[in-house]
Amino acid sequence: MAEYDYDVLFIGAGPGGYVGAVRAAQLGLKTACAESRETLGGTCLNVGCIPSKALLHGSEKYEEVASGALARYGVKAGKVELDLAALQADKADAVKGLTGGIEYLFKKNKVTWLKGHATFKDAHTVEVAGQTVTAKEVVIATGSSVTPLPGVEIDNDKGIVVDSTGALALDRVPGHLVVIGGGVIGLELGSVWRRLGAKVTVVEFLDQLLPGMDGDIRKEAAKIFKKQGMELKLSTKVTGVAVKGKKATLTVEPSAGGTAETIEADCVLVAIGRRPNVAGLGLENIGLALNARGQIDTGHDFRTAVDGVRAIGDVIPGPMLAHKAEDEGIAVAEYIATGTGIVNHAVIPGVVYTMPEFAGVGLTEEAAKAEGLEIKVGKFPMMANSRAKTNHEPEGFVKVISDAKTDRVLGAWMIASVAGTMVAQVAQAMEFGATSEDIAYTCHAHPTHSEAVKEAAMAVQGKPIHI
Repeated sequence: MAEYDYDVLFIGAGPGGYVGAVRAAQLGLKTACAESRETLGGTCLNVGCIPSKALLHGSEKYEEVASGALARYGVKAGKVELDLAALQADKADAVKGLTGGIEYLFKKNKVTWLKGHATFKDAHTVEVAGQTVTAKEVVIATGSSVTPLPGVEIDNDKGIVVDSTGALALDRVPGHLVVIGGGVIGLELGSVWRRLGAKVTVVEFLDQLLPGMDGDIRKEAAKIFKKQGMELKLSTKVTGVAVKGKKATLTVEPSAGGTAETIEADCVLVAIGRRPNVAGLGLENIGLALNARGQIDTGHDFRTAVDGVRAIGDVIPGPMLAHKAEDEGIAVAEYIATGTGIVNHAVIPGVVYTMPEFAGVGLTEEAAKAEGLEIKVGKFPMMANSRAKTNHEPEGFVKVISDAKTDRVLGAWMIASVAGTMVAQVAQAMEFGATSEDIAYTCHAHPTHSEAVKEAAMAVQGKPIHI
């Protein structure tokens, strides 16, 4: 039998790769992880989930004080100034702490970090920065990068036309920020700069924001962001972006075609989605073809069409979410070590970390109906929740969707200041095959935002207490 340098080699040290590598090492496999970035953690930790949350949190604090919203609590502030450099330094500090934490985990678990870009020579042989290494199993966990908009050149250093990486690092608050794309990333980063003083216009090709979320959530999202002062141009496509000096001019027209108009901007954020990172992997050397969407297809155990090569995370079908990749990283390590692993792809929550937060898990009402399922729906407004009311956070609702015959929970969608935390309860319940009645008859602490989940579950049977 051939001798390999490693039992398993992960390519990419993002949430999928680093978690998978740590788990594989915990299970006794000799493990390596190739990563070309200077720091571990992938997009998520370096230029994604984590830095965006630092700026979202900081910008919320700033707006609370600058808007005078704290006066009702007896907090009177004088002239409020923004120190953007300090906010950016806080963001960098958060990133540094977490990426350094992964390096510690690698050392602790004896995972070898191979620094450099990995390219396949054959199914068990990979070249990393001039060094050739072999592994019994190779797991592709290279993640995704920003989808470019044809004909629009991104230059993050210039800071006029940027992607999410550039929008996280602006050294000034733009007078007018135009966000191309009304999805999660565009709305989160648009929220940051709006709170810090920018005028924000969101241009979305579809007729509603947040594709993929439940229809009721999407309708409410438009109302909420408009109320916050964002200008929304829905059913609108961008046909060109021209940069002159420090300004950009966008040409837009209705998605269905029609009269074009121009929009002047100080900064343009291109946030139309992400695509798998597969370039430079040498997939042609192992005969691994991509599907029509540029992804790597895998079986339930994450095996690709090439024996000894598996793939997880953003490079395979499914939602491009860090926590989905993490679960797949653990599962693939367990498959390799023990022959058994599990990810329930029907129960993967999604969250938009604006204020309020938007969250959901399972089926949308539209998807449930498209599947021909007979459903019952319960809704409960946050304005009838005592904690949300006391905290002056009346926006939003919780919606629970259950099977009309069995009462099994099929999905839940919610808007609340802490919706991202609240949704975990429903995900857990769904993992156990819970009914709406199970949630309704579970005692929830009072007063908490989570009581709205209980009341929405009660509403499935038509009997909430507080409305």
